Amino acid sequence: MSQPASLLARSDDRALVRALREGHPAAKVELFDRYVGHVERILVRVLGQDAELADLLHDVFVRSLSAIDTLEAPEALKAWLTGIAVFTARECIRRRIRSRWLRFSAPEELPDVEGAAADDEGREALRATYVVLNRLGADDRIPFALRYVEGLELRDVAAACGVSLNTVKRRLARAERRFSALAAREPALRTWNGRGTRW
Repeated sequence: MSQPASLLARSDDRALVRALREGHPAAKVELFDRYVGHVERILVRVLGQDAELADLLHDVFVRSLSAIDTLEAPEALKAWLTGIAVFTARECIRRRIRSRWLRFSAPEELPDVEGAAADDEGREALRATYVVLNRLGADDRIPFALRYVEGLELRDVAAACGVSLNTVKRRLARAERRFSALAAREPALRTWNGRGTRW
């Protein structure tokens, strides 16, 4: 029996996962509507504004729908989707590095991120941040972006990356050193660092 979309919209994640597993047509729409903003935000935090964002967003939801039966804790749906988004972003970064598609852009060539900075100085710092992040490998960039751009707690970063807390701490320490060294060469970030503002 089909579950009305209005009931799904008011349901918790357990009920949504159950409906997805049972193949209710409205469940797919509800999953997307409920979590598209979160998944898109994670992808943007890791990759910056990206020409492939719509395709990557689509990939995350296709992967989640095909793997919904593997979700062991339905109440952890949001965290599980975060992990899929991180995996998708990591795959994108690695593919670009392997294919040499990743290019380093001057800050003025990067698109603005909507709502991320209200003033010119903030927008310039954001552009410069992604220029620096583009120079980090996926294993360093992703935890750094999740922790310092998205603001996730360490345990959530570790869960999203599928690694232990100790591993994520080591990767963050390495990423912080590399980011600091590269950021020192970016005038927009030197200004922020000079104020004592941490990323």
